[in-house]
Amino acid sequence: MMERRVRVRFAPSPTGPLHIGGVRTALYNYLFARQQGGDMILRIEDTDSTRFVPGAEEYINEALAWLGIGIDEGVREGGPFGPYKQSERRDIYRQHVKQLLDAGRAYIAFDTPEELDARRKEIANFQYDASTRGMMRNSLTMPADEVQALIDGGEKYVVRFKIEPNRDVTVHDLIRGDVTINSSILDDKVLYKSADDLPTYHLANIVDDHLMEVSHVIRGEEWLPSAPLHVLLYEAFGWADTMPQFVHLPLLLKPDGKGKLSKRDGDRLGFPVFPLDWTDPTSGERSSGYREAGYLPQAVVNFLALLGWNPGDDREILSMGDLIKEFSFEHCSKKGAKFDYEKGKWFNHEYLLALDDAELARLFRPILAAHVDHAEAFADDYVTRAVGLVKARINFVKDLWEQARFFFVRPDTYSEKDIRKRWKAETPAIMRQLIDVLRGVDDFTSARTEEVVLGWIKENDFHMGNVMNAFRLTVVGECKGPHMFDISELLGREETIARIELGLQRITVADE
Repeated sequence: MMERRVRVRFAPSPTGPLHIGGVRTALYNYLFARQQGGDMILRIEDTDSTRFVPGAEEYINEALAWLGIGIDEGVREGGPFGPYKQSERRDIYRQHVKQLLDAGRAYIAFDTPEELDARRKEIANFQYDASTRGMMRNSLTMPADEVQALIDGGEKYVVRFKIEPNRDVTVHDLIRGDVTINSSILDDKVLYKSADDLPTYHLANIVDDHLMEVSHVIRGEEWLPSAPLHVLLYEAFGWADTMPQFVHLPLLLKPDGKGKLSKRDGDRLGFPVFPLDWTDPTSGERSSGYREAGYLPQAVVNFLALLGWNPGDDREILSMGDLIKEFSFEHCSKKGAKFDYEKGKWFNHEYLLALDDAELARLFRPILAAHVDHAEAFADDYVTRAVGLVKARINFVKDLWEQARFFFVRPDTYSEKDIRKRWKAETPAIMRQLIDVLRGVDDFTSARTEEVVLGWIKENDFHMGNVMNAFRLTVVGECKGPHMFDISELLGREETIARIELGLQRITVADE
């Protein structure tokens, strides 16, 4: 038998922003498809018209594009198995509903919500199944002509799948192994609603996965209970031989406590749970996203990939190419993965460190322009060297301003704590000597200036810490920052000396 081409699908509903758990599902689908030389399908599941949110579909596409999760077939890309939006596939679903009804594998039910509520009050743990369907209003208990008359009269109805009881149903899962349940615990799920002429998730997914030749269904653990029903549906349609492989991924869990990661956790602990910013079109409520929070997409991808999967060794930094090469379901966990958002910051830090200084400077330019008038006057080389000196101290591009501002703006205040600790009675006189020393340095490079200044400190038996920290205080405004002589080289001789002179004026006044 010829091996099937790998075809996977990510099938979100346009009901709001894409949750980070959904992003991880999309990522694992993508990694597996690319590794196997297969296809990645994006299918929009919009059969629940009451939950549709304007802008959500566009958000999904933009988020995946930002993260580098490429789509081979979809609403935007097109493809030979379209349409890729379920609301545009009504005719296809109607045909398959009819197929099940004609085969006696499904039936029409007219029970109203009030009638169903009455049964729930009457029967403990009521479910619509083989033990109760005989007492309900459906085509199994009503004459055919009465059923047709109700349909012709416009009465709303649903089509339910007829599940035969007392049968063990086994789901073959590539992470969890064989999962077997008895069909008696399943209810007769609704497959179609006449009210909006659309199928439910259960029917639409099975039909679409079959017709789109999906080979592997990779989705979240929360969908595992529906897998036995889907096995039975494949059999009912006569598609058992082309049933896809099931893969149910571990849940993303709260950083603290128990339960699934939610937006509330992000709000409470101060981290995004969406890839991009989202503004609710109805309430106007804004939710933060990883992109706007300053995360690099490759850092987010790396972070998410290791939540529930590992490469089989202790490597943590893995490019998209590395992930595609190494990905396998054998190294996926069965247990949920705690969402360590602090680790996400670490990944971003590592990727910023690895980023070319010129690219980092390009990302910093808008931030610089927001803080400094005529920021364009600073040459690209100057900005590049400045960010390169401080990037080891940042987690996000926006942190660069706090760490590098002294390269672009002279300090106008000085740290009181550092003044008290480092500015002694003899400091002004020593700083005036330092100015003369700096004026006499023949080559104002970092290495040469350091050699001359440290030699002068040693020769005069000055306190190294106090002198160097006072020097830093006048130039930077506080006792922090990269190597002092790297700072002075980039600022240049005249600017460095001008800052010491300004510090002597202002710190002396503050200290008196």
